[in-house]
Amino acid sequence: MIDRGQVLALYDAEMRQDPIVDPGTRVERVGPIVRMVGKDNYVLFSRLTDANARDVVAAQAEFFRRAGTEVEWKLYGHDTPANLSALLEAEGFAPDEPETLVVLDLGEDTTRWPAPPGVEVRQVTDSGRFRDAIAANDAAFGPEGREFAGRMKDRLSDPALGLFVAYLDGVPASTGRVELSPGRSFAGLWGGGTAPQYRHRGIYRALVATRAEFARRRGYRFLTVDARETSRPILERLGFVPLTSTRGWILRPRHHPPAGLLGD
Repeated sequence: MIDRGQVLALYDAEMRQDPIVDPGTRVERVGPIVRMVGKDNYVLFSRLTDANARDVVAAQAEFFRRAGTEVEWKLYGHDTPANLSALLEAEGFAPDEPETLVVLDLGEDTTRWPAPPGVEVRQVTDSGRFRDAIAANDAAFGPEGREFAGRMKDRLSDPALGLFVAYLDGVPASTGRVELSPGRSFAGLWGGGTAPQYRHRGIYRALVATRAEFARRRGYRFLTVDARETSRPILERLGFVPLTSTRGWILRPRHHPPAGLLGD
């Protein structure tokens, strides 16, 4: 049985306060804030109070506005103070879709679900399967998922990534990845999607099971998902436990960035 408070505290310490970042991005700690700056920009963690929250939010907004770059403030349900979302909105941040952070204990033998007849899940290791992954991703998410190709193509040999395609009778029907943060307890599922005509056939479940086993074999204790409302009930039936709500708050630039402000 998962101790939610204990696991959430560990998640905060490992994944939010001490994050792993991609090349071209750096972590900055500014007072009570942990932020990611560079190719991608996020406020990952905050420890705010009623006394300082308004000023800190305003300072972060001003920093990224001066840089002329978009930033996402990742807000979790247990973050303080209670009115932090209202402060973000007042400063011009716009809310993204609400999600729920769910976790699976990989030490429990609960994820070895057999794939339905006709379904096979394969890891993407070559250009052929990568084309299948792109086709499945486009079918699941449409044009807004096209950035997927550019970000994943150069990472197929990355040991911190497992990219998978699920086939139904040989046709690429679903895709998703698992991110393995080195030296951490948590692996994360991302990008899971199934083409509409192939949904409700157990394909997503098989894709989750394969990625869970992939993470387990590499020594990870927990598997997390920022679950949308469409996938959360499925994940809970598979044994995932809700930890807290999560929501991205987006601040978009008003003008182009001054040269070098966010660079080295």
